[in-house]
Order: sequence, then structure tokens, then C-alpha cells
Amino acid sequence: MSGLKTTSQTDLARLRATGDFAWDGTDEDDRPLSREEMQAGIDASCKKRGRPVGALKESTTIRFDRDVLEMFRASGPGWQTRMNAALRDWLKSHSPTRSS
Repeated sequence: MSGLKTTSQTDLARLRATGDFAWDGTDEDDRPLSREEMQAGIDASCKKRGRPVGALKESTTIRFDRDVLEMFRASGPGWQTRMNAALRDWLKSHSPTRSS
């Protein structure tokens, strides 16, 4: 046996016997979605994901000290954006080129 669980005929019969769901109106979380709500959910799930077209950011590989990364990551979601902002702020008062 492959280990897959199959639905027995009695389970199918029980499902068919229950009929359509009838909302009793007491718990809003149990309310079935309206046609418009269902379509909005379908539309939202079909949207393309990923970086928007024309984004000005560039992917790169860079090495940082572990403690620096830990501090930014510990600040939660969006840490990469905050790291970018910190570097941008540093550039306001420093020259990115090194003169020797």
C-alpha cells in the first residue's frame, strides 16, 4: 500500500447527506463568502508576485560581519530595507570613494 489515505464510500455518502451549508447567522467567521468576496480573493491570488517591473534595486552579494547582520535581523521584518537606509544615511556625510 502506498500510504495514501483514501475516502471510503461511507464518508462520501455522509458528505452528500449533509447538503448545502446553512449559516446560522451567529458567528461572522462562519459566514460563507459572497460571490464578490470570493472573486476578490481569486483575483488577489492570481496577481504576479516578486519585484515590480522597473524597480531600481539591484541584487548583489556582499559580506558583512556576523554581529552587524544579527543586529539588523533582530530588528524584525524589513531589516534589509533598514540596512539600505543606514548605508544611504552614511553616504550623506561620507565619500564612497577612497582617496589614498
